[in-house]
Amino acid sequence: MSFLDTLRQWDEAVASVDRQDLSGALQMFLSIKEPNSKIYFDIGCLHLIGEDLDAAEKAFDCSIGKDEHLAVAFFQRGITFYKKERFEESLADFQHAFKKLRGNHLIDYKALGLRYKLYACEILHNMALAEARLGRWEPAQENLVKALNYKTETKLSIIDKALQSTLKQKLFKLVEFPSKVLFKPNKHYVAELEKKDYLGKAKVVASIVPQDEFSGFAPLQPQVEDSPTDPKAPEVLRALEGDPHTVLFEFVPETSDELAVVPGNIVFVLQKGADNWASVVFNERRGLVPYNYLERFTLPSKQNAVEERTENSPYIVKVHFTYSVAVCVPPGSDFTTLVNTISKKVKIPADSLTLSLTSLATGPTVIDANTEMVKVWSGGNGGRITLWCNVKEQTDGKPENQIHLVALHSYESSNPEDLTFHQGDTITFLSKVNQDWWEGRCKGDSGIFPASFVEEVPVNGQ
Repeated sequence: MSFLDTLRQWDEAVASVDRQDLSGALQMFLSIKEPNSKIYFDIGCLHLIGEDLDAAEKAFDCSIGKDEHLAVAFFQRGITFYKKERFEESLADFQHAFKKLRGNHLIDYKALGLRYKLYACEILHNMALAEARLGRWEPAQENLVKALNYKTETKLSIIDKALQSTLKQKLFKLVEFPSKVLFKPNKHYVAELEKKDYLGKAKVVASIVPQDEFSGFAPLQPQVEDSPTDPKAPEVLRALEGDPHTVLFEFVPETSDELAVVPGNIVFVLQKGADNWASVVFNERRGLVPYNYLERFTLPSKQNAVEERTENSPYIVKVHFTYSVAVCVPPGSDFTTLVNTISKKVKIPADSLTLSLTSLATGPTVIDANTEMVKVWSGGNGGRITLWCNVKEQTDGKPENQIHLVALHSYESSNPEDLTFHQGDTITFLSKVNQDWWEGRCKGDSGIFPASFVEEVPVNGQ
């Protein structure tokens, strides 16, 4: 049986236990050809529930044989021996379990797939009970006094009641492992078992600001000389596997399997378990997050994506600048209207801009106040036209009214569209994305960055 087959059958068996189908789960476990120590442990637990003590003993023997450091397996076998009234062997297994804790107050098996904490004080409690069963009341009291050094507030009453019982030489109740708590396979591996259609139909998971002329977003990139003449098809963000959810509360991971998220993050749920933990993807990393920390993210449907163009429909002008922008102008607009609209978009004075029909702003390709705009608009296709925009050079070789920023802190880009810079670097302001993020250029690279990381400086101060 392959590793994937074992993993799949293990996961199905645990799911059967969750559905209260214990006999079906046991049959699935027993049909696994090469069980590991955790699977043998699960088999032993199911035999204990069914009160088949001999089979449970054999299963825990195999579990310990596969992993001699699994303290919880010694603890469970000790309980099995106790129920079989083999108290010497039960005491020996409890002693082994306590030794495996190596002086720690507890072992948390959550990282290994078992939602259970094995407490040292509970092991000592059961050791005392086994001693009492053998008629050795003084060692029983010594173990319980020792347990007081390892106690927690929630376990204090158990130890106190047991001490009171030993003083009267009366037996007390055995601390047992919780019913139907089993080792589960790694969530990451289970998530990989699902078949993925990598070439299936793409899903829109995000888009640019509503009412904008182009759908989608791509990182800022320098323009090439020979741009395609046909307009580029609308873009969408790459489809991600899973269902999008918004994070409602901050989650701090406690194990390596869990994933840190903060409110407002968008994560993609791959699988939701019956234990309320969800396997999610965030920033190309996978991990576990409590599902009740999430809320399903519903994207608004985009209606009337393709509209029929009329005579009064505005022209969409795609402008190749330092970065690409899109503006909307009324049909038949004159040069002044066009250049002023582009000026507002790029935040550079209109008289400092040169517009052209090609990347080479020379001769008849240049658009100015003397250009017959009817010919310009007639060259469009479907109400769309592509232009090039350059900043006129001044006598000092710098563009007018250019805003310069200085970096107060260093910023390392975590995404392709971000701009990397170091403290003290000079950044040329390009545009304002929103209140918190700006676009800029530094050392030949363009991208977005946190506005709080920079401050504006006068141009003549550079």
